[in-house]
Amino acid sequence: MKLTVDQLHITLDRKPILRDVHLEAAKGDIVGLVGPNGSGKSTLLRTVYRSLRPATGVVTVGDDDVWELSARTAARRTAAVLQDAGTTTGLTVTEIVALGRTPHHGLLGRDGAEDREAVAEAVARCGVGPFADRDYATLSGGERQRVLLARALAQRPQLLVLDELTNHLDIRARFELLDLIRSTGITTLAVLHDLDLAARLCDHLVVLHEGEVVAAGPVLDVLTPDLLRDVFGVRGSTERHADGVVRITYAAQPLAHDREPEPVDQ
Repeated sequence: MKLTVDQLHITLDRKPILRDVHLEAAKGDIVGLVGPNGSGKSTLLRTVYRSLRPATGVVTVGDDDVWELSARTAARRTAAVLQDAGTTTGLTVTEIVALGRTPHHGLLGRDGAEDREAVAEAVARCGVGPFADRDYATLSGGERQRVLLARALAQRPQLLVLDELTNHLDIRARFELLDLIRSTGITTLAVLHDLDLAARLCDHLVVLHEGEVVAAGPVLDVLTPDLLRDVFGVRGSTERHADGVVRITYAAQPLAHDREPEPVDQ
């Protein structure tokens, strides 16, 4: 299902955080949201999954404004996996995954055959079956992220919203999660801190800088040497290798070394 964000403005404590933001994610596309720290990436995600109402602007999933839907209807369409999910104790992995079915039947509803099927499918797809009966709190960081993604998939959403899903994971766990996300075929908007991982995962990138969209489009069109210098403060270039993966090559010296030395007063 298509995601559209149009003319979005967000103000917090009378301070403008996002200004006139526009982005689109076509059905089945993975769109990466990148930018320096403090550029408004996570704030933008909050408006998409209905945690923060924008001052002005529209967020639509399919043909519907998410803020005109009921909370439950919106939750059935959009599943979010956030970086600060907390540590839930006393619940098994299967019980955590089953929480993804809550928007479909409510807190007091009883699981039916469709719920059990959705949970079993998500557990299998995310490879968390071997520790399905373990306490979620005893898992490693990578295992927890897989469980949280399984919970989102059990929701059977039409849009996935991911906030730094690969944080604190080793490189193998990162690649495995990226491959898993791509295999779902679900329209995805993902905040990613690592540009190399964003280039590897995403069909398109949207670059936020100081609360505004400064570039959007295919990875190679967006991550130009000029943008890497002006937005991220580094020297580098991108190219698509024979295996189809876009890779970024950074200069060995910091950007500051390119500047002319300041004159010394005599």
